[in-house]
Amino acid sequence: MENKKMKLLGLVGTNANFSYNRKLLWFMKDLFPFVEIEILEIAGLPLFSEDEPELPAGISAMTEQLMGADGLIIATPEYDHAVPAALKSVLEWLSWESSHPLKELPIMIVGASLGKLGTVYAQENLRTILQSPGLEAMVMPGHQFMLSEAKTAFDANGNLVDAKTIKFLESSFGAFVDFVSVMGPVRQELLSLDALAGASEE
Repeated sequence: MENKKMKLLGLVGTNANFSYNRKLLWFMKDLFPFVEIEILEIAGLPLFSEDEPELPAGISAMTEQLMGADGLIIATPEYDHAVPAALKSVLEWLSWESSHPLKELPIMIVGASLGKLGTVYAQENLRTILQSPGLEAMVMPGHQFMLSEAKTAFDANGNLVDAKTIKFLESSFGAFVDFVSVMGPVRQELLSLDALAGASEE
């Protein structure tokens, strides 16, 4: 019997038409064919507002995809020492969504930037957001992949060119696959307990 591939989603953390973080996710999709990675875009999604009477269709579709995934990779740029406003808005929608699709979901954070420091501030900012009430994601500790000087990091075909960088990405992603494998059953147990608790309160 053939083993089922791990199903992961890769979220592009910007609404920009061109993004090195998008390039990074597509490179990861090609580099790790032993898992299924579906790339999600946030372009076109409206700014979060509690005044909206219902969720945007794009957020509802994303929620459904998240509920069926084993894990999520978020590739974030760094704008002014934080995540882009478009990404923060999407996370606000997901925290407001009643099913809370990121709750206990294993998440890997990666990021690419033009500077020498990579996305260190944005990743810490994102980690704090993901662990907040309403999101409560299971963010993988350590193994932070931060791609600096992204403008020269890729070749014309969108592949990373530095062997040490690729090796570190492989190591970080391997740790994430292990993290998902271990935490997946834990997630299901926690969600089941939450469902039982909710039923007992009705």
